Amino acid sequence: MPQLLRLHADHAAALFDFELSNRAFFAASIPDRGDDYFTDFDQRHRETLEWQAAGECHFHVLVTGEGRIVGRVNLVDVADGGAELGYRIGEAASGQGLATSAVAEVCELAVSEYGLSRLTAATTIDNGGSRVVLERNGFQVVGEADFDGRPGVEFEKRLTR
Repeated sequence: MPQLLRLHADHAAALFDFELSNRAFFAASIPDRGDDYFTDFDQRHRETLEWQAAGECHFHVLVTGEGRIVGRVNLVDVADGGAELGYRIGEAASGQGLATSAVAEVCELAVSEYGLSRLTAATTIDNGGSRVVLERNGFQVVGEADFDGRPGVEFEKRLTR
């Protein structure tokens, strides 16, 4: 079972490989990150770590025993006791319950380590797997979302100790 780890500098190469090798898979259900994400990846990774150090975001990766990243779970835009949850599991690791368990673990960290009381998330209407992950983790539908013209759903979860 992959281990959920807080993102750090030496994850850069494995994270780049994860994102690039799963780019088409992810783009089938969420808007593509765009070429600039990959061209400027090293700078982006440094900025990501700066945001994390400042407490603005909390980034996590799912890492196998061999050091390969198979997923990520992030809390971004941390403010006023809340944050937005985002996650992605690579194609080869999908369908194994990793997203559900990793989101549950990050929800626990959100309370115990980061002092958060509320998480939001959103997914496209046609991403049934992501909706199931959120619902299994106690997120409730609170509205509609738009993903570059694709209809979506907004979710929220109140966190308690």
